[in-house]
Amino acid sequence: MSDTSSPLLELERLEKVYPNGTAALRGVDLTVRNASVHGLLGANGAGKSTLIRILSGASRASGGNILWRGESVSWSRPAQARAAGIATLHQQIPLVGTLSVLENVFLAQQGRWRLARALEERLRRLMTSVGYELDPHAPVATLPIGERQMVGILQALAAQASLIIMDEPTASLAAAERRIVHRTIRRLAEEGRAVLLVSHFLDEVLALTDEVTVLRDGIAVLGSVTRDVDEARLAAAIIGRPPREPRVRAVSSETTRRSVAEITGIRSPGRLAPCSFEIRAGEVLGIAGFLGSGRSELLHAIFGADPAARGEVRLQGKLVGRSPGAAVAAGIALVPEDRQAQALVPQLPLSQNLTLAHLERFTRWGVLVRADSEATAAEEAIERLGIKTRDTATPVSELSGGNAQKVSIARWLCGPTRLLLLDEPTAGIDIGAKAQILDLVRALAAAGLAVVLVSSELTELMTVADRILVMREGAIVAERLAGQTSEEELVLLASGAAGNRPATAAEVL
Repeated sequence: MSDTSSPLLELERLEKVYPNGTAALRGVDLTVRNASVHGLLGANGAGKSTLIRILSGASRASGGNILWRGESVSWSRPAQARAAGIATLHQQIPLVGTLSVLENVFLAQQGRWRLARALEERLRRLMTSVGYELDPHAPVATLPIGERQMVGILQALAAQASLIIMDEPTASLAAAERRIVHRTIRRLAEEGRAVLLVSHFLDEVLALTDEVTVLRDGIAVLGSVTRDVDEARLAAAIIGRPPREPRVRAVSSETTRRSVAEITGIRSPGRLAPCSFEIRAGEVLGIAGFLGSGRSELLHAIFGADPAARGEVRLQGKLVGRSPGAAVAAGIALVPEDRQAQALVPQLPLSQNLTLAHLERFTRWGVLVRADSEATAAEEAIERLGIKTRDTATPVSELSGGNAQKVSIARWLCGPTRLLLLDEPTAGIDIGAKAQILDLVRALAAAGLAVVLVSSELTELMTVADRILVMREGAIVAERLAGQTSEEELVLLASGAAGNRPATAAEVL
């Protein structure tokens, strides 16, 4: 970024106070310059989402001033912001599942479906420019979450906007896909466009941005040229104190010897090659691999959520039926990657979300819900997991991402869970909440629970897991002890660059 880059967007003392008196933004100053990347950081609840909603036209500020190209503006609906030249890639991408990739990418461009062939050619040029291919005619609902994220990125690029706001664009992507997004962000700046990048990945922000702003409690507590800050300073600004070192949990030899679950020949046509391994009590078993490697598909097959899957799952020696209901009854729990769509009912209160998975334990005669018992369980979960909420009646939609994720885990702790399957449990949450989730995972394992953890963050796996299975093309290709591997080795194994072959059942077991 040139020091003489002219301001494109300027926020002057921006404020947002809701009718109930909550002040989400309290006088924020921020400048985004042409042909630059500006990082926006902050813990969940710091005000980032509110600021994005105002800039995208979905909400109006209570005070302050927005200058766009030097002129004061105030947008009352998203269409006005888009017309001005602002495209927003939200963390929860508002795609239409029943429409194709092509239709979603050009969703905002009405009345052009007679030019479908020309649009398809334009889409293919966009995909070529970012180095990522998708089937233009595939319904978005059939795509995994990482590919849906790429559809959202293509949608933002298709708008030809002057400013592209990206809210956690790489939160659900594996390393290879993140690199594609990184190249795209750099290319946008080189073309003269500006990017406002919201990310929890501090290394990503330091590598990609020219300037950075940190919000905390609705206030900009740090604004700097990126080259003048480091990870430690950013982390301290985000959480209000220097970050603590992660605790490394040691598993006793007694718990590592006792097997809880045996997975034998789990496979699914076109998704999974036969996978076999065991999981031990008190152990965190990490699953590494790039997007599309079969990580999520493996968890869904173990949980019985893939009707086409075959093979055996035994829990404490007993064969588990091939359905989610049978898995839950046996003591297997799954926290899916897309918590909003698959794990929680956002409109329901926290207490009801917590008890849904084991509702029979909170009813009389299997019909009437015992509100007192439900409230007690919710209060215990809030205390045990440190969930920040007004009360047990608060809708989950009003919780921060980290607290919502705690709810999605806590709902399984209300029953006799023995095997906990976690799919990207820290995706899209801030550094403080991430540490709390990982501490919770370690604590659950220390109490004897067996945990399988899928994560795109290799350092996260090496910190939390005891063993790591590496997947590629739907197969387990290697097993490593977490303390005896490195990020570089895991990347090589996952990419096939290490010349590895799929491991046999005997080698994994």
